Amino acid sequence: MLLIRKPMDTIDLIIFDLDGTLIDSLADLADATNHMLTSLERKVASLEQVRGYVGQGARRLVEKAMPDAVAEEIEIGLSVFLAYNDEHIVDKTRLYPGAEETLSILRGSGKTLAVVSNKNVALCRKVLTTLKADGFFQCIIGADSLRERKPSPEHLRKVMDNLGFTPERTAMVGDSINDIAAGKAAGILTIGCSFGYGDRSEIAGADYIIDTPSALLKLPMFACS
Repeated sequence: MLLIRKPMDTIDLIIFDLDGTLIDSLADLADATNHMLTSLERKVASLEQVRGYVGQGARRLVEKAMPDAVAEEIEIGLSVFLAYNDEHIVDKTRLYPGAEETLSILRGSGKTLAVVSNKNVALCRKVLTTLKADGFFQCIIGADSLRERKPSPEHLRKVMDNLGFTPERTAMVGDSINDIAAGKAAGILTIGCSFGYGDRSEIAGADYIIDTPSALLKLPMFACS
């Protein structure tokens, strides 16, 4: 746990990223990516390569996986990827160790929890429902819920407006540069997850960095230690 620069605030709304923050979905995303690549007679990608594709939604993943593809092939690939991912979205995906307990303790202490992901909202809900974690969250927003996606702060502001919280009372928890940039642009506390998919350098500008989900409970503004 590393304090970067922000003074202690009272935080009542905690907005979480999903993939790489609450859930380890990399193996399923890799399977969907390689199913797509194989169906298009392309070379499969390694797990580490797919890790670098994740974070900006399905279309961007497909574009990164096939950087030389024309628009028509991207559309075909996206359709194949989404269909496979929908059918196999929790074959290997699990909550990170300690995530469920952490969410339970935060809810029990009176915190309001939300999810803002660059995954489409229907897939977010499907994953969380299947993992029996949807009940922790008062609001779930995906990439297709509004016009823009992270690093735009639009989704974060929408959550705050819907739930009635100010930026001073809100935190963003995520593993990528998009999460931290969105949080900074929204004027809220940012907490980077070093255990996720992004390189540690991506979250270097976060106000706090945590190495496990349960480390969130040790931060002073949550008072759940």
